[in-house]
Amino acid sequence: MRRQIKLCLLLVLSFTAIQAQQIKIVDKPISYDSVRVRLSLQYLKERHGMIQNTPTITPKIIVLHWTAAKTFSSTFNAFYPAKLPNGDRADIAKVSALNTSSQFLIDRDGTIYRLMPENYFARHVIGLNYCAIGVENVGSADFPLTDAQLKANESLVRYLCKKYQIEYLIGHYEYSKFKNTPLWKETNPNYLTGKNDPGVDFMQQIRNNLKDLKLKGVANH
Repeated sequence: MRRQIKLCLLLVLSFTAIQAQQIKIVDKPISYDSVRVRLSLQYLKERHGMIQNTPTITPKIIVLHWTAAKTFSSTFNAFYPAKLPNGDRADIAKVSALNTSSQFLIDRDGTIYRLMPENYFARHVIGLNYCAIGVENVGSADFPLTDAQLKANESLVRYLCKKYQIEYLIGHYEYSKFKNTPLWKETNPNYLTGKNDPGVDFMQQIRNNLKDLKLKGVANH
């Protein structure tokens, strides 16, 4: 009897532990129509030198961003169209009409939204899109990311690392340090933009919280 009780207790504790590890993700897809598919395949070919039949990626890197916008809705609406609006983002529109986006968007309260299937191609980081999952966070340098967002990012990274063979976790501001490494795929060596998101302090905090995952940063490639 005692053995049975002990076994039942272990099962309950195991189930509770599994529940505690679960993550809540809200699916709120942006448009991934035939136009976005075509432009994504074109981007893969022309910018990354990769010819594919489907706009999918093999994730190796997670890139954390901030939106530079104050609301979820403004960012979602900006990402939704497949093409960059006319006259918008002239610095990146000159190389592709494909709109920017990311696989995930995290609101100020820590709610995690999935904007597309996790292994679909998104334009969010020069040179690494083909292998990078992007996580956008509503905020900016003047509108700092919240503790709830920090916890949500940590949970999301852990979730993604269980599903994919993730090797790197970087902030968007660190992306150019991959240039001249085997992971870098950008056909134009002069195509770079300056970034500072999601902030050095935020990256230091999340790396400290995720030390057990032993993810590489840019210094370890």
